[in-house]
Amino acid sequence: MRKLVKGLKQFRAEYVSTHIELLEQLAHMQHPRVLFITCSDSRVAPNLMTNADLGDLFVIRNAGNIIPPYGAANGGEGAAVEYAVQALDIQQIVVCGHSHCGAMKGLLQLGELEMTMPLVYDWLKHAEATRRLVMENYATTGHTKEELLEIAVAENVLTQIENLKTYPVIHSRLFRGKLKLYAWIYLIETGEVLAYDPETHAYMSPQMQIQDHDLGGDDLPGRYTATQYSGKQNSPIACELPLYQLDDMPGWEQEQEETAQSSQSKVTLHRSNGSGQNSSQASPSENSSSDRADYAASDGSSDLSNLWLSPEQANRIYRGAR
Repeated sequence: MRKLVKGLKQFRAEYVSTHIELLEQLAHMQHPRVLFITCSDSRVAPNLMTNADLGDLFVIRNAGNIIPPYGAANGGEGAAVEYAVQALDIQQIVVCGHSHCGAMKGLLQLGELEMTMPLVYDWLKHAEATRRLVMENYATTGHTKEELLEIAVAENVLTQIENLKTYPVIHSRLFRGKLKLYAWIYLIETGEVLAYDPETHAYMSPQMQIQDHDLGGDDLPGRYTATQYSGKQNSPIACELPLYQLDDMPGWEQEQEETAQSSQSKVTLHRSNGSGQNSSQASPSENSSSDRADYAASDGSSDLSNLWLSPEQANRIYRGAR
């Protein structure tokens, strides 16, 4: 408690004194740009990890970043979602899971919680769709408990995106193109964030989801796009190379050298051929070979220094035909 009181004094002395105008504006109204749904875990700090200021994020937090489907519960999650979109006119929603999630650990051994933590047990039943998906599609394929937890975290945020779409206000805004939904995973041990791309069924750098009209000013060059395969058929369903050149981003050269020293591994892209089967061949788009010099010349594989996922993760965390 002493640390908290000391922090309050420091907040007033260092932050409040330099942000009086902002606080006066926020006293009259709020205009958050993003609804950020994440776990109650103390290791996850939405404003800190996104460098957001007061008033930027409207936050929903609970065990497991769970949003029950519309009508399934009378808790505050649904009301907060509805208020954020309808009253605050928020047009972007992020569901952010995290590594080493205790709620997901509990979900994978749900029966053991019924006697010891009955309220947690009842709450996690709202994530039954995640549990069943993982247990029926991954648990019998030789994954370790740690790998299953990683998979559960990744699949759960996608399940919550699906649950959000059951809300009438979400359904209506999506139909009108007035709302975007994003699935993120925060890696506690590295501070990195992975973002799910529904077109490639891959987790990748969040920068890949930044559109030209989202950039604002000259903060980021216009070479960032959702995915190099946007709008094309037979898009890959595993990790892919970014469209832009990473070697001209700050700090990239050092990171690339460190990666090259630690691993020379390759990962092969997979394409869906439309029949539910995968082909191991993939190539750059017709007019972009000069922009992606890191592509392997003939085998369609890509240097892992361009990816945020290890080969093992790439084989586990994606949605698509197996």
